[in-house]
Parts: sequence; C-alpha cells; structure tokens
Amino acid sequence: MATISFTATAAEFSGQPVVQLKPEDESPVSEEIPALETSILNPAGEKDDSFETTRSISGLTTSPLDIWERIRSGFAMAELDSEEVRHSEEFYVSRPYYMNRIIERSKRYLFHIMEEVERRGMPAELALLPVIESAFNPRALSHSHASGIWQLIPSTGKNYGLKQNWWYDERRDIIAATGAALDHLKKLHNMFGDWKLVLASYNWGEGAVARALIRNRNNGLPEDFRSITLPPETQNFVHRLTAVKNIISNPAAFGIELASIPNQPYFEKITATRHMDIKLAAKLANIPLDEFKALNPAHNRPVINVDNSRTLLLPSDKVEVFIENLKNHGKPLVSWQAYRAKKGETVEKIAAQYGISAQRLKDVNDIDGHSVMSGQTLLVPIYGNAAGEDISIMSNKPATPTLPERFFVYAVKKGDALFNIAKRHGVTVAQIKSWNRGTDRLSIGQKLILKQT
Repeated sequence: MATISFTATAAEFSGQPVVQLKPEDESPVSEEIPALETSILNPAGEKDDSFETTRSISGLTTSPLDIWERIRSGFAMAELDSEEVRHSEEFYVSRPYYMNRIIERSKRYLFHIMEEVERRGMPAELALLPVIESAFNPRALSHSHASGIWQLIPSTGKNYGLKQNWWYDERRDIIAATGAALDHLKKLHNMFGDWKLVLASYNWGEGAVARALIRNRNNGLPEDFRSITLPPETQNFVHRLTAVKNIISNPAAFGIELASIPNQPYFEKITATRHMDIKLAAKLANIPLDEFKALNPAHNRPVINVDNSRTLLLPSDKVEVFIENLKNHGKPLVSWQAYRAKKGETVEKIAAQYGISAQRLKDVNDIDGHSVMSGQTLLVPIYGNAAGEDISIMSNKPATPTLPERFFVYAVKKGDALFNIAKRHGVTVAQIKSWNRGTDRLSIGQKLILKQT
C-alpha cells in the first residue's frame, strides 16, 4: 500500500495621497512584466488509506507579526542615492496595479525566503531580489533562458545541483531555487566583499565584474561599484533593488500602504510516493489550479512524476484537507500514460487515437511540426481501449533540446547605442559585447553579431 509522508517546513513617502495596495484575485503566472524589468518572459488508483505525518515548524516567532516589519529590521546594505534610484522609485509607485500583482505573488514565498536569508546571516534586501528579477512570477523565463523567481540560468542551476529535465526544472522549485540563489549570492560575497558588486555580478556575471575591477586597478582607478564601467542594465538592476528597498522601508512617504503579509509559513512541504495529475492534486487540496501551480511551478507536465520529484508544496491550512481527501479517493490518480510512436505515425493520427487535439499533444510533448520518430515516447491521455504504458518508463527522458542559436550581422546606423540595439533585438548589452569581443564604441557601418530571439 502506498505511503504519503509529509513534513512541514518554515517555509511609508509622506504628503501624498495614499494608494492602497491590496492583493488581487488573479492568476499568479500570467504577468507581462513592464519594459523596465530585466526578465519577461511555463498506477493504478487503489485507495491510499495509510500515511505518515511528521510536522515540525521551526524558527517561528510571534514578533514581528508582519513580514514587511521583519524585512525592514534586516536591511543592512549601504545606502545608494542617485537619479537612477529616484527614477526607479517613480516607476514602481506610478504603477499600483503592477505593484499589487507583485505583492499578491510574494505572499506565498517571502516567509520562506526570509528564513533562508536570516539562516545565512545575509542582508534582508536580498529577499526583495525576485521583485527585480521576475516580479515574483514563478514561471518567468528570460531571453537568456533564465528561469523562476530567482532567474537562474541553466549553467548556474547545474553548478548548484538543480535538476533540469523533461519532467522537472528545479530552477523554478521554490525551495531548491531559493537555496541555490542565496548560496550563489553568498559565494559572490566571498569573492567581492561588497553587496553592490555582488548584485552586479548576479546580473552581469562574476567574470565580467572581476575583469572590470582589474581594468580599474591597472588604470589606477577606484575598485568599487560606482567607479567601474557597467552595462546600463546592470547599473539599473542595482538601482531598482535600492528603489524597492526604499519603498518598503517607508511606504507612507511614497503615498503607499502595503497590504500586510503575516510573518508565518504560507506553505508546508509534502513528500509523495505516487504519480498524480496536477489538476487532481489541486482538487484534493481544495485550492485553485493556479494556486497549486504557483507553489509547484517546477513541474513541466500535466502529471507529477514522482520518479523525478517527490516534493509538493501546499498552503499550510490545506495539508490536512489534502491528506483526508487522498485517503478517501478511490479512483485512479493519473489520467496520462506513455505511448511509443510507430513508424509513419503523425501527431494528428496519434492525437485522434487518444482523444486529444493535435495542438495539445504537441504542447504537452514539446513537439515542433507534425511528425514524430519511430519509437519516440509520448505522454498521452488514458483513453478508452487505446494502448499505453506507465509513465515511469519516461522517467529518464532528458530535457527538450533547445534549437541551435541563430546569429546574424547587424550594421550600426546613425544614432545607435548598444543599449538601444540590445533592447530592440531582445538581448542584453553584455551579450552583444560577448559576441563582439567586448566592443564598447560604435561607428556608423560597424558590423555587429547578434542572435535571433
């Protein structure tokens, strides 16, 4: 008989009209982030009547009662005052609807993030970094394939042991990605010893920042954040975090009233041992599907394959509901199966056989075009008498390979600047420099290598 075990984890600018920022009831993963943001860019069913429960919530305090108070009390970075900071403050304050979205999303994650930040003895400003990186959109994906609320690129995820395969991308896993991002930030601080340089490195890369510092040293110039030459995107990245810190520090001074977020765990961790449909898991927990996906955004498919990840996060007040409903669920937990394509079969033929639209079949299986290879294993619905196998045979399926990068030559025109070219083509200044041997100065007619996005 299958066993479900679960463990709980500890997861004011004056003189202006007050803008009430309260959470809104909306999907947490459908945000189109404004241009200022750096990343824009998703067995059988016998009744299970036995389970083990071990709940241990640690680090829980009675004061402060509000997460914003806790964050303010942990601010420790040196102040940064500039026109760019003022501009970023205005950007956020003038967009209350956008700020509402960020606050609504952040309530799920901030307690856990602050637990991890404090455990490492790091400044509380770092808990606000996902505001800049992803607007707390757990499925945000950038042009450079950075993913999740911390916008970790594939190589950084790999360096910190984050699983990235066809079923699961741990860069979007709230617990795993938070641990990896904070460990990475701590490593950067050990390298540079200055949090502004750490933030610049997080955005631009530690190698690029190290080279900029060496250039200043060789030229007899100061080696600090204000003195080194940084891409505009990286400078703005640090200024934006400072602006968010200032707003959180004293929201009333900006005419804002932040919606309160309790300083207590929002979610608990469940360790499951059986495959389960994502829709069914949300139903058993009695929560909206969007809420379940916001807490479990790392699952790439409509079914949870426990051979790849056994961790689920649920709102703390829904764990008992989930366990009880699962005990009483006498039907199959999975409505998907594996199918090995036969020679000559097309997407349309297989889709018709399994009662699914061709587009849905392509979306679920990351298929481009209409053909499939003989022996290719696909995820298909359980439908009538149509044959299929348990999804465990697909457990080692690698991540869908990305298409080869396509480059083209761009001729510099009058009035062009690296920042404008980068913005127009959906890349970063740092990327343009890396493709063009670190070019800084442009001339009319100069040829630049760019990548199609």
